[in-house]
Amino acid sequence: MKIPILIFASIALAASAALVSSSNQTAASAQRTNLQPNTLCARDERVIFACVLKQPAKIVSIGASKNLTNETGYLQYRFGLPGKIELEFPKDCTGTHQKFEYNHYFRARVDLTEINFTIDGVNYSVFDDYQGEEKPAVSDQGVSINWPGTNKKEVRLTCRTKPKADYADLQDVLREH
Repeated sequence: MKIPILIFASIALAASAALVSSSNQTAASAQRTNLQPNTLCARDERVIFACVLKQPAKIVSIGASKNLTNETGYLQYRFGLPGKIELEFPKDCTGTHQKFEYNHYFRARVDLTEINFTIDGVNYSVFDDYQGEEKPAVSDQGVSINWPGTNKKEVRLTCRTKPKADYADLQDVLREH
């Protein structure tokens, strides 16, 4: 008995979809177990910034390849939970240097750091601020989301505890804001 070509194609497509789904689940499972604690960064990545947020109870991370320089490596923002990353920017790890901006201001008792990027007209800013001139001193970290040119209010998601952060050499790698 001959199987009509359309049925054969449907069976082949369903089998390949199941195979892809299975390999994606395996990759996601491996990703969940291969992360550094309280981050969405792989064990072989450098953690630029990572913290668990107060609300929603999610993780915000910026990871980089170990070989990050102004000419090599990549930088990637991730938001969500292990095994369920809701936002990853950029998806492709090539040419990431041009997609982020870095700003650092420092003086006695004041230290302000931002890593900025834009997705579809929405501005994101990962911030790490210390204002020692305030009484009492204020330390605030997290991510702010801004919709310029709209009536939407800026959203600030703050860290539950002090983030894991390593900004060394970012001023040499990323363009300044």
